[in-house]
Amino acid sequence: MNPKPWYTSKTIILNVAIAALAGLEAATGALQPVFGSHNVYAIIAGTLPVANMILRAMTTQPIGKPDV
Repeated sequence: MNPKPWYTSKTIILNVAIAALAGLEAATGALQPVFGSHNVYAIIAGTLPVANMILRAMTTQPIGKPDV
């Protein structure tokens, strides 16, 4: 199977976005008002593994250097 570039992987894009949001929250606390009294890190820790499992189940191509 023809591998795809890493930057087209939905799983990697999701994890980069979540890491950026977690960094934003750690640096500024900007997400806490959006989620109210809930712990933002607990929400991230609870939803990210589920999202990763769903995306992993949908995976059809490996990541790597595309064949030329």
